[in-house]
Amino acid sequence: MRAIYSAALRLATPAYLLRLLWRSRSEPLYRSHLGERLGWGAAEGEPGRLWIHAVSLGEARAAEPLVAALRRRRPDLRLLLTHGTATGREAGAAMLRDGDHQAWLPYDTPASVRRFLRTQRPGLGVLMETEVWPNLLHEAARAGVPMVLANARLSARSLHKGKRLDALLRPAVQSLAAVLAQTEADAVRLREAGARAVTVAGNLKFDVAPDAALIARGRAWRQALGRPVVLMAVSREGEEAELLRLWAPHGPSLATPAAAGRDAPPLLLIVPRHPQRFDEVAALVQRSGLSLARRSTFADDPPPAAREAQVWLGDSLREMPLYYGLADVALLGGSFAPLGGQNLIEAAACGCPIVLGPHTFNFALAAELALEAGAAWRAGDLSAALNQAQAVLASPHERHDAAARALNFAQLHRGAADRMAEAILARVPRAITTPVPSLPIR
Repeated sequence: MRAIYSAALRLATPAYLLRLLWRSRSEPLYRSHLGERLGWGAAEGEPGRLWIHAVSLGEARAAEPLVAALRRRRPDLRLLLTHGTATGREAGAAMLRDGDHQAWLPYDTPASVRRFLRTQRPGLGVLMETEVWPNLLHEAARAGVPMVLANARLSARSLHKGKRLDALLRPAVQSLAAVLAQTEADAVRLREAGARAVTVAGNLKFDVAPDAALIARGRAWRQALGRPVVLMAVSREGEEAELLRLWAPHGPSLATPAAAGRDAPPLLLIVPRHPQRFDEVAALVQRSGLSLARRSTFADDPPPAAREAQVWLGDSLREMPLYYGLADVALLGGSFAPLGGQNLIEAAACGCPIVLGPHTFNFALAAELALEAGAAWRAGDLSAALNQAQAVLASPHERHDAAARALNFAQLHRGAADRMAEAILARVPRAITTPVPSLPIR
């Protein structure tokens, strides 16, 4: 199975590279260091560094408290950070110190992975969340590089899909030296998928501290606006069009009395999950007939024209705390389509009440805990979610209490970073002193 998989990837390599170049039209970072995608790249620093792979923005943000916890224990630690997306690489750059190195994760062909391991010579690898790559794990085992899956999660849906490729994925999962699962349910499913040394360590995303300055700026903007703000956070394809269709009848009913004695029209704020969709979502808003202001068009405070707009597009990166601070209530993107939902923990940590859709299997336990804590509400669809948003806006007291419950919920579940750092560093001394054999390239 792995041989067939490898052959298919070799044949698809030109298409893979063309796709990267296509994406680089809107995100130029995809054009940088293309050789690293095939394992080419200069060796930097000493061998034996701790290698952390955080594929995208969400995984890079989750890695931040883990890296901080590791460095508290080992200030001399040197890291190799790898990523798969431009947003992940940009976020990872903020974690680098002297002696660290950053690269793209190589395409999962045997030769590309061997080149990467021979050049970078990591001592221990940490893959974040769901990054199980068959050739990467096979070649790491051959090279004597122990691999840990940290902040690991596996939904029932993903387990079911994975069973179709069990002959390919099971050996990869079995080769992991350790698996640090988010929840007991994840641990059970990971063991069923073939993982051996599984420990429940919690969810790193509870340990991510949102930028207090961004939250404060968002709250200042909300006060200056003098109108309610409903946020569609990290939205996915299909959700924005449905939301805009529903907003016309729902929007006016969300108005609240303004200081001037008239109804303050609500502001709809949409923050898409993927930067390459910013222009697409802007076009959807314009076709809906609603007036639009884009966050990228103002550097500091919103200009008068933006304050009067019906919809704002959050087309900026690493500003989610600002948007949560600005919002009275947030609708969780990815949960109103069968996509499993996005990270609700960041919203809670910013003190923003959350309305979840029916699909939260990517964060099932976090969603259930948030509902039990009164930090979130569940809605069957977007129409019901807007009804819930109306109820929240109609009761400032309830909104204030829900925000307090959200903050408390986020604080109660911290500590995963320390537990994972201890588990990883217990393996590091041996990994650093283990020689990494030179592998042939075929």
